[in-house]
Amino acid sequence: MVYRPIAMDEEIRFSKKKFLVSKTDLKGNIIFINKNFCDVSGYSEDELIGVAHNIVRHPDMPRAIFYLIWKALLSGRAISGVIKNLAKSGKYYWVIADFEPKFDKNGKIVSLTAFRRATSQDVIDTIEELYEVMLSIEKKHGMEKSIAYLDGFLEEHGVTYDTFIAELIKPKGIIAKLLAAFKKLFG
Repeated sequence: MVYRPIAMDEEIRFSKKKFLVSKTDLKGNIIFINKNFCDVSGYSEDELIGVAHNIVRHPDMPRAIFYLIWKALLSGRAISGVIKNLAKSGKYYWVIADFEPKFDKNGKIVSLTAFRRATSQDVIDTIEELYEVMLSIEKKHGMEKSIAYLDGFLEEHGVTYDTFIAELIKPKGIIAKLLAAFKKLFG
């Protein structure tokens, strides 16, 4: 059994130049992490390899967001999100995560990779309010109603989930160039 820390209201901040990378199998078990992931999460590589990635899932995150992410990835589509993670210490850290399925030479999905970077306070403020409502709905009425709320929110704003997130997290300047280079390195 894997130890799950008790969440505390203390944030871990890290450099926007630091990219956290993880790779999982199709069941969500971690098969690779980089040093930055270990440094920020507080876990060692030995503690994480072979463990379900949801070890870093913060209880403030609506399950509906992960459902949407997994649905996209397993259909072969890349997707991004703003995620609140839980460190081993119980502290939290917000990331912008770009998730990508990896394919073998026959086009079969063989693994899933996530590239994470620090996010700005304005992104957190925007997404945190949405997540609080979704989580409240989820606790009272289930994940399906949480997804329905998100669909209504997106429709009201006249955007898809992908467009909403893309506009919210759009990297600028040097960060955009660093992210592209990092993805190429680990792609």
